[in-house]
Amino acid sequence: MSLNLTSSQIQASKPIQYSSNTAFLNEVDLLRLRITPKIDKVKQQKWGQFFTPFPVADLMARMFQNLNLPEISLLDAGAGMGSLSAAFVSIVCQQPKPPDSLRIIAYEIDPSLKEYLKQTLELCTQQCESYKISLHWEIRTLDFIEEGVNQLQPNLFSASENLSFTHAIINPPYFKINAHSKYRSLLRSINLETSNIYPGFIQVATQLLTDGGELVAITPRSFCNGLYFREFRKRFLRDMALRQVHLFDSRLLPFNDQAVLQETMIFSAIKQVEKESTVLINSSCSADDDLIRTHTVPYTTVVHPDDPEQFIRIVPDAYSQEILEQMASFQCTLLDLGLCVSTGRVVDFRAKEYLRLLPEAGTVPLIYPVHCSKGYLEYPTSTQKHQALVQTEQTANLLLPNEHYVLTRRFSAKEEKKRVVAVVYDANSLNSQWVGFENHLNYFHHQGKGLSLCLARGLTAYLNSTLVDSFFRLFNGNTQVNATDLRNLKYPTLKQLLELGEKIGNSFPSQQTIDELIQQDILKMTNSRESNSIIRRSLLFSLTKTLSKSHASGSRSSQTNVSS
Repeated sequence: MSLNLTSSQIQASKPIQYSSNTAFLNEVDLLRLRITPKIDKVKQQKWGQFFTPFPVADLMARMFQNLNLPEISLLDAGAGMGSLSAAFVSIVCQQPKPPDSLRIIAYEIDPSLKEYLKQTLELCTQQCESYKISLHWEIRTLDFIEEGVNQLQPNLFSASENLSFTHAIINPPYFKINAHSKYRSLLRSINLETSNIYPGFIQVATQLLTDGGELVAITPRSFCNGLYFREFRKRFLRDMALRQVHLFDSRLLPFNDQAVLQETMIFSAIKQVEKESTVLINSSCSADDDLIRTHTVPYTTVVHPDDPEQFIRIVPDAYSQEILEQMASFQCTLLDLGLCVSTGRVVDFRAKEYLRLLPEAGTVPLIYPVHCSKGYLEYPTSTQKHQALVQTEQTANLLLPNEHYVLTRRFSAKEEKKRVVAVVYDANSLNSQWVGFENHLNYFHHQGKGLSLCLARGLTAYLNSTLVDSFFRLFNGNTQVNATDLRNLKYPTLKQLLELGEKIGNSFPSQQTIDELIQQDILKMTNSRESNSIIRRSLLFSLTKTLSKSHASGSRSSQTNVSS
């Protein structure tokens, strides 16, 4: 589809030459700003196109460290209008000893962008001439994944060229790929299993780098943890050594003119087996923020060598390090506690014929996230959701015994007060033998059965603590709180959870009180600098301002066995 700018308009807007890097990059960014509103939104969604703003491109290009080479070859995969190539050229030109020659291969599958990408690269040529750098560039309106995979399998590639690069700068497309798609098959042929296109771009680019080659990329943060990206993480961290990570405080600002809601990060890495001793972690509100917070941490803090999941744990500041140290006090896994966590069995659109708006004869309660309120369940509630499920032979495998559980919401955003939201499912509050948990909930259980009420309260308090919430925010870059994430948490001992549960009544205490209980009764660090900072932090995420008065009498007795 045309972007409604003619070739004559393009030529008319093209300046002759720039000696100033700032003026050069501003001209490139003006081109992006002119064209972005004209992009076909359907096509943009299909191809996952989000063009890189100048401040982000500049920040990325400045992460490269090894630019003192006589010859540099750059890969720009998913080049768009060439903002990243232009930013790279700008940084190369600023080197004390610029390279003699620079080669850029820019892949962009959208043919309607070719003229704009060409204009940018012609500007790059003029800029390089000012610094006596010989620039050779090529635009390939080809599918980068397809050509890259073919290049990595020479027996399937008819051309004689051997693609390799000293540097790669990438803002890859972002969209899901189903199990039977062309991309899934191509990536499987190089032994990568992934459900999204962006790890495929990173993996192919990584394999096309020469030994010692550098990669800088901006991607969603979601690949840092979770089951879906585990194979990608293992391969990437095997072949590449992380050097630097840049985080943004807001999801909205890096691509604020394009409505990108993914939490993004920029990272740089070098192709080598030997890992760096440290990783530089930077964070800022936005890419053009003058205040950048810098924190250097040991490489083994970011990637634990013995972690089978190969999670990437990003610790951006001293406070985060305190969180990490406090969480290290907990050694128990769910398996140690005899507990499990699973995802709710009821996928409502697959069980439409059995859903009922309100409880009636022959139904059981159906619990959604909307029923989770202030540490306990509020059921039924005012909602348009169906709140009951017909009990029949067809739904039997979707139901659980009506016993005590701990529920957590599966979806939350970075801007919410709490990422980890847990409630006690108190079986005594519902008159039913069975219950159904909707798929947007996780539930803690003991071999498919419930917990003691005391344990459920203690576990809920722990999960709702600012300590756990802050720890989770460090390592979770998506909007999901998956069962895998909860399995990989460390927990207090069973005795500690039960003691904590005994202090929780029928009304959940305030956030500050929960955090004080964690510090005083579990961590025993009331007077330490670390614990005081956690308690102060809790005020930012507190859901209530005062301690709820506990019920004087008639509270339910607390059992101490694991299963009810």
